[in-house]
Parts: sequence; C-alpha cells; structure tokens
Amino acid sequence: MEGAFLNQGASVDKGENARLSSFIGAIAVADMVKTTLGPKGMDKILQKVSEGDQSVSVTNDGATILRSVMLDNAAAKVLVDIARVQDDEVGDGTTSVAVFCGELLREAEKLVNERIHPQTIAAGWRMAQKIARKALEESAVDNSDDDAAFRADLVRIAKTTLSSKLLTHDKDYFANLAVDAVMRLKGSNNLDHIQVLKKAGGQLKDSYLEDGFLMDKQIGVGQPKRVENAKILIANTSMDTDKIKIYGSRVKVDSMTKVAEIEEAEKDKMRQKCEKIIAHGANVFINRQLIYNLPESIFAERGIMAIEHADFDGVERLAAVTGGEVASTFDHPELVSLGECDVVEEIMIGEDKVIRLGGCKSGAACTIVLRGASSHLLDEAERSLHDALCVLQATVKEPRRICGGGCSEILMAQAIDREVVNTPGKKAIAMAAFATALRQMPAIIADNGGYDSAELVTQLRAKHAAGGSNWGLDMYQGKIADMIELGVMESFKSKYQVLMSASEAAEMILRVDDIIKCAPRQRNEGY
Repeated sequence: MEGAFLNQGASVDKGENARLSSFIGAIAVADMVKTTLGPKGMDKILQKVSEGDQSVSVTNDGATILRSVMLDNAAAKVLVDIARVQDDEVGDGTTSVAVFCGELLREAEKLVNERIHPQTIAAGWRMAQKIARKALEESAVDNSDDDAAFRADLVRIAKTTLSSKLLTHDKDYFANLAVDAVMRLKGSNNLDHIQVLKKAGGQLKDSYLEDGFLMDKQIGVGQPKRVENAKILIANTSMDTDKIKIYGSRVKVDSMTKVAEIEEAEKDKMRQKCEKIIAHGANVFINRQLIYNLPESIFAERGIMAIEHADFDGVERLAAVTGGEVASTFDHPELVSLGECDVVEEIMIGEDKVIRLGGCKSGAACTIVLRGASSHLLDEAERSLHDALCVLQATVKEPRRICGGGCSEILMAQAIDREVVNTPGKKAIAMAAFATALRQMPAIIADNGGYDSAELVTQLRAKHAAGGSNWGLDMYQGKIADMIELGVMESFKSKYQVLMSASEAAEMILRVDDIIKCAPRQRNEGY
C-alpha cells in the first residue's frame, strides 16, 4: 500500500526485514574491527582506490579503520559515529565501543527470534546498564591526591593503551614520554601544545621529547641562525609583491624606463611594509606565507631572522605557545603582542635541519620527535601516541582508574547476574543477555591471542565469584592474573564512555522497525 503515496523508486523495509538489515550491518562492522582488539590484536591495511590517490596505511586504530570504510548500511554508520565520538572524547576504546555494541545486537537478535519484544529488551538493558555503571564506579580508584602514585597510575594507563598498538615493544619508553608531555601541560588540557614531528630514519627507540617547540622550516639566507631572548612577530601576510605579476595584468608603456619605474614603485611599497614590520621591535619574524627575495634581504640587513611558510596549524600553535598574536596589518605596533622565547636556533635531527624554539612563554609546550623506518610506521606510531596522550589528558581531568584486561567487564557482568535472579518477567532475560555481551569482550581479547577463550573466561568468572575482583587476563602468559600486580590499568572515563555509548547506540538500532529509503530526485523532472 505504501507504494501508492511514496515517490517512485523509494522503498520501505518493514518490521522483521528492517531489523535484520540493521543487525546484520552493525554486527558486520563490529566483526571487521573485532580482530584488532587487545594486546594481541591484528592490523588492517587500508588502501585508497581513488584515481589520483592510491595511498596505503597500516593501522589497528578502530576509529581510523571505521572512518575509512565506505558504508551503505544505516545501522553500521551509527557504529562508526559512536567510535568517532569515543575518539574525540577519550581517544582510546574506539574498537571496544564498536565491538561491544555489535555483541549487544548479536544477543538482541537471538532474543527477538525468541519473540521477545524490542521494547522489553531495551527496558532490561537499561536496568542492566545502571547496575553495570554502579559496579564500575565502585571499583574505580582515585590517586590524584598523591602525586607519585598518580604518576605511576598514568604510566600504567599509558602502557595498557599502547599494549594494543604498534608501539607495544617499546611501551615503557613511550608511556613515560607521553606522561612527561601531558604533565607539562599542568592541567591546561590543550593538546595543541604537544606537537608531534615525524622524521623518517633511525629506530622507534630514537624518538625523544624536546623541551621546546620544533618547526620543520628553514631560516632565510644570510640571516642569523641563532637568536637569544627572541621577540617573535607572528604574521599571516603576503610578502611577495616585490615582483610584478605578469599574468593577469596588462601594462602599456612606451619605454623600458617606465617598466623600471613601475617595478621600483612596487619595491618601494614592499620596503615600507618591511619598515613597518621592523618597527615592532621583533628580532624573529615568522610568516605563514612566502617571503620573497627583497624582503628577505631587508630582514637579513637588519639582523632579523625570518621564517616563511609556517603552515596554518603551525602559526596557530606558535601563537598559543609563545603567547603572541597572529598579525596581518602592521600600522599599530603598540596593539600587537609579540611572542617570547629564550632562544631560536637551528638544530639537526638525523639528516634534516629544523628550527627549535626553546624556553617558550607557555612552559607547557613541547615536541615529541618520532623516528622510524618508514612513513607508514611513523603514521601508525603517531596515531598510537595520540591515543595515549588523549587518554592521559582525559585521566588528568577525571583521575579515577580501573583494572584492565577484561577485569571490569567480568565485574560488571557478575553484578548484573546477581540482580537477574531477583528480577521478575522477561526483562531478566534481556539483562542476562547484556551480561553475556559484556563477557564477550575478554573472550574476544583471548581469541585474538590464540588462547582458549571459553576456558579463560570461565576461570575469570570463578575467580571473581570467589572475591578476586582485580583479576583479569594476562595476555603474555595466556592465563588469568591479578591486574594490579601486572599494572594493567585503564581510565575510568574511557570504560564508562564505552559502556554508555555502546548501550545507547545498540538500543537505538534495536528500536528500528522500518527503513525508508528515499528515491533521489530525477534531474529531468523539470525543476
């Protein structure tokens, strides 16, 4: 009947079909990233197939994989969305949130086939989520009052995050690197102050934290290579008008001297602009755009260091780090605040020269220099490190931590199971399904390591029932162990976000009973 009032070409999937389509799409996406979960997770190669861009990246970052996949299924897009939010909000747990949502829907599919209504399932899930949240909050520990213990927690959280990434073999080194960088921010939480500079060559172990700000740029010809007590004028202005642009302009003259006069007038204009810039009293001039030969030579004569083509991110970052402003006009020097730092100099990293700004006004600024064998490796190392930095930043804001290694999932599942027996009605079945989905998380982590997941998860359940609430999976020995002894910690915020986002998204997909696809408007319909 619907066809009567729907536009030609539009379609409606109803009831069972719509639900099946949603479940299948979401579960397929979850299965795709499932193998990347945990310290023994595998990587994916993402290959672009567009005409001009055939680039390849190797990654196991859930958000990166999901962002790159073109999907047609509406429910699958919801999963991609929650992974993206998880990435923006906490930085880690992107794979977990997609996989957990998929597992919930896998359980829901079974229940729907047993003729349990989606609304009943959703109501049961909501009760289960409340119990899980309470259990998670009770198991969280806050050490933020004791600096040494809090730092140790941060290092453990960073190590746990990096375990499932490319940097796993050097995780001790990189965890300390990330914690040092985040601690420098002193709670300002602006990750822009931490710059990551990738330089191919050397090994990952050669990466280090530079206490200043590095720019991958060159200093102009004939200008000082080192300036102390630098006053930096940061600008976004064109410094290339000292040449007449032949294209697009027509000049009719009756002698060559006239051409020379026009050129001279252009140069005069440029000289005046340079004088205005020099009047600011800065000894370092950093411009976002190009600086041509004439202004470069004028700056060199005055002993001013000029750096051109600092890209937009670079200019914004510099302004934040040095406490300066980005200027575009130079008529009022008294209104422009200059950036300050102790020294601007050229240093060598491997084979390349870079400019170092040391002792910046904002002491939070630092640069992590990543070294590695290839650009693919460096890109993945940067993604891994970014996840660690984001998690640490979230933990500084919300300092509670919990045990990792599947421990908190089993803990939450046990808490739900205890309530199931006291809950009358079909909601109890939905709650039990929620607990089963939670227990799937450690099972998947164990499967990815090639271990017997059924054996390990049942051992974990028994251990938790006996009161060992800190026990989880030891993925290097293939057995269960005390997570506090192993130092496997996760951020409470990350796990909390996974629980909330996944259950809300799964409930949303579960409530779908019609999928209406609108026909695209035809071009030849006369409007």
